[in-house]
Amino acid sequence: MYESREIISGLFNLTYLTNTGAAFGFLSGAPTIWRQVFFVTVALVALGVMAKVYKEMKEQSPFFGPALCLIAGGAIGNLIDRLRQGAVIDFLDFYLGSYHWPAFNVADSAITVGVGVFLVGQFFPGPTVKENN
Repeated sequence: MYESREIISGLFNLTYLTNTGAAFGFLSGAPTIWRQVFFVTVALVALGVMAKVYKEMKEQSPFFGPALCLIAGGAIGNLIDRLRQGAVIDFLDFYLGSYHWPAFNVADSAITVGVGVFLVGQFFPGPTVKENN
């Protein structure tokens, strides 16, 4: 735990951390059972909502399908960590001088990129996607 390997001096380390909470340690101090129930329930509800949104919006923009898949994939990745480890494993550690971003993982990156792609689809919808029947 907390072991760190410098990959790019002054920019990037691989660091082993566990996060029992959500973003930036939110709820990390809550009792374990309630925290786990809360985060697993939120993840499952969010996945259900994303499936419903996908069905309703997939033809509106070519961005929505990939965006929702990235968000759902990230949510599933973090859910698997929570179920197996009781915490999310974060290991990507970026910094620049004294500026340091909290460590995160690939699932967090997928969620962030997915939200970005979704927003691009909202502001620049592009052509409507036709479903092949």
